[in-house]
Amino acid sequence: MTTNQYTVVGLGELLWDLFPAGEQLGGAPANVAYMTTLLGDCGMVASRVGADALGRRALEQLQECGLTTSYVQLDTVHATGTVRVQLDEEGKPQFTINEDAAWEALEWTAEWQELATQANAICFGALAQRSPQSRQTIRRFLDAARDEALIVFDVNLRAPFYTAAIVIESLRRAHIVKLNDEELPLLMSLCGLQGGSAEDCLRRLLGVYDLQMVGLTRGAHGSLLVTATDTVEHNGFKIAVVDTVGAGDAFTAALIYHYRRGATLATISAAANRLGAWVATQIGATPPADEKVCAAIIAAPK
Repeated sequence: MTTNQYTVVGLGELLWDLFPAGEQLGGAPANVAYMTTLLGDCGMVASRVGADALGRRALEQLQECGLTTSYVQLDTVHATGTVRVQLDEEGKPQFTINEDAAWEALEWTAEWQELATQANAICFGALAQRSPQSRQTIRRFLDAARDEALIVFDVNLRAPFYTAAIVIESLRRAHIVKLNDEELPLLMSLCGLQGGSAEDCLRRLLGVYDLQMVGLTRGAHGSLLVTATDTVEHNGFKIAVVDTVGAGDAFTAALIYHYRRGATLATISAAANRLGAWVATQIGATPPADEKVCAAIIAAPK
């Protein structure tokens, strides 16, 4: 076990979530990097924004949150990404994602190559791979990572912006996969795998793609984590939901934090659920830090 500070890269989309009540900075990989920073590790956002007002605001907000903008590329052709978010009565979101956004034009650079070789963990998803250019750049980034870097595929299926080929290739490159209960049957179908119970499905994914862990989030019903030797279920925390945007990304960040430190599966499960639940009580995916919540997660027994 180590208390070293780890570098965790959120690779992919950085965008603005457009809620009815206003705009919130988001994008799943960027959310993971932000939550990583709240937990005391070094979260790095590797993305791209437009040379426009929303792009400038995104960079300013990242800096205000204590994140470097050194690896956020500036695009003079494409606009900063936006997603229109509508919430149902339970705070669950429906997304309308703009196309031809800056994060679809990720470029492979010497700076990104250096970052890839420094990363202790890299989190990426399917959405940012919807364009061939960004897909190629993401794969080059993963190829450049050190052998000991932890590669996390946070599935993040957003119809119609994924294909079986993208998902399967991503699974093959990952050590850990995180998905939610709505994505699980879609993923199994895309992979041509039989269903069964949730645990059966996760174990099948674990074996077929030689994964170290598969994590399934179940909204208010907690989660299921599976490794080759263990299974841990968590019933979740009872909370007053404001919106669930970014809750899964917070879950992923806490999972990475404790997995890298050799924590037990039970500790990983409890910490990930706690951070995800806290985000669901806040507005947007990148709320201001709650020092008490973060301290409790960091101090979880290893």
